[in-house]
Amino acid sequence: MLSILSLLWLISGCSTIGKDETYNWTVEQFYERASNEMSSGNYEQAIQTFTQLEARYPYGRYAQQGQLEVIYAHYKNGEPASAVAAADRFIRLHPRHPNVDYAYYLRGLAVFDQGSSFLERWVPQDRAKRDPAGMRESFAYFRELVEQFPESSYAPDAIARMTILRNNLARHEVLAAEYYLSRGIHLAAANRGKFVLENYPQSTAIPDALGIMVRAYRAMEMHDLATDALRVLQQNYPDYVLPQD
Repeated sequence: MLSILSLLWLISGCSTIGKDETYNWTVEQFYERASNEMSSGNYEQAIQTFTQLEARYPYGRYAQQGQLEVIYAHYKNGEPASAVAAADRFIRLHPRHPNVDYAYYLRGLAVFDQGSSFLERWVPQDRAKRDPAGMRESFAYFRELVEQFPESSYAPDAIARMTILRNNLARHEVLAAEYYLSRGIHLAAANRGKFVLENYPQSTAIPDALGIMVRAYRAMEMHDLATDALRVLQQNYPDYVLPQD
């Protein structure tokens, strides 16, 4: 009875092996297949193949490179949370890898582009109107890259994206201030404008923030504060036209 069961197990095992074309693959074969899938845009399948590669050959340069490729594949496949998780894993496992800066960069890029859609390529949306949490997260990731790897080839692009994010975050505050101003909540509007000055001093939203402060302080009859804000506005942005309430 035992020999019959053993024979059935062997037959079943051989049948399973026969269905798995990767059973005897080398690490190079796994990597080549996954790379081809990446090139053809089949990112989901590429992730699976790279995962198989790491499971079968967990050590060495192919496994490490596969982990990097998985980050990019998740990013390209529109899976920012998975891309960030994969990047965090790579950074934790290989903090001294020569290409670890790429993992930092992809992490910021994945969050930077989240929420983008095909429609936005043709009908641009105002990013400042989005939930600012993602913008802050992306900014923090890019800042970490720049601070830890200032000589990285990805640092210039990260800095450029940080500028965009800073401007969008500042504009988000200005939009909120405008809303408060339109509802007669003048103190909240003035505080939002002040927040922009203190936290985003290099942003393009500074003149609008100052303008809101002038209007809000005037509405509250805080004339000294309104005069101070107006003086700073006129000295630094002489062409700015203050909206008439």
